Amino acid sequence: MITRLKKAAVVGAVTTLSAAGLTACMSDGNDESSDTIRIGSTEANESQWQVFQEKADEEGIDVEIESITDYNRQNPALSDGELDVNQFQHILYLAQYNVNADDDLVPFGSSQTFPMGVYAKDASTVEEIADAGEVVIPNDTTNQGRAIKVLAAADLVTLRDDNLLTPGPTDIVADESDVTVTPVEAAQTAVAYNDGTPSVINNNYLANADVTADDAVYKDDPDDPAAQPYINVWVTTQEDKDNEDYQKLVEIWHSDEVQEAVANDTGGSAVKAEFTPEELEDILAATEDQIREQGDPEDSDE
Repeated sequence: MITRLKKAAVVGAVTTLSAAGLTACMSDGNDESSDTIRIGSTEANESQWQVFQEKADEEGIDVEIESITDYNRQNPALSDGELDVNQFQHILYLAQYNVNADDDLVPFGSSQTFPMGVYAKDASTVEEIADAGEVVIPNDTTNQGRAIKVLAAADLVTLRDDNLLTPGPTDIVADESDVTVTPVEAAQTAVAYNDGTPSVINNNYLANADVTADDAVYKDDPDDPAAQPYINVWVTTQEDKDNEDYQKLVEIWHSDEVQEAVANDTGGSAVKAEFTPEELEDILAATEDQIREQGDPEDSDE
């Protein structure tokens, strides 16, 4: 998820989930008399957002959850004033957007992280995965880089540089690694798992493999500083980052009722993340600096 982050450029229909029902289009952003907070989400139909809506109503906060299934539209819609905030992405995705678009969107609260894991039908230990000799990984740049870092943390592969933000297969030192990696389209990692090949599977596709996060042989540690770029965040513009009502949104998201719904929606794979806005801004700035120093893989051919 960034946000179980599916980095697909899919043209999505835009709908609005509100207490009054569904509307067919987004606000044009010019209604100055409205105190409604327009929130962009890629998964507005999930129960977590329905519970969030109810809790916001109880707190007297008028919100509209606007479903934009095209990940590439979310941040431009925020910059253009079509949305007030969004909550769908992790810090790395936001950093890549800001650098590439020369924008300065900012996180004002954290939501959750989704540890990434290695799954194997015929292995229950890292050593047994090493014996298999191959691991299938997703091939989109962000998830591929994270998957390789998970394998490096498990000592299954050795990298030429441990500080790379999004390493690729060519960054693996083959003669010092226990496994080779085979990048495939993200959904195919579940297929490979079902066929018996150890695989790093995005949380989005765990159900396709009929596994849960608890079935991972190895997964990254959400408390490890190296996992900080994968913290999912609430995002807004620089001028609105100190809005007190927006901070209330974060508090509502962290309520027991919403977190229970998040757990149900994600099969227990989400881990609540609690960071201050200042901490999140520091992580974002450091991640953006790494992208500028190392070059953004999103700019290269995949």
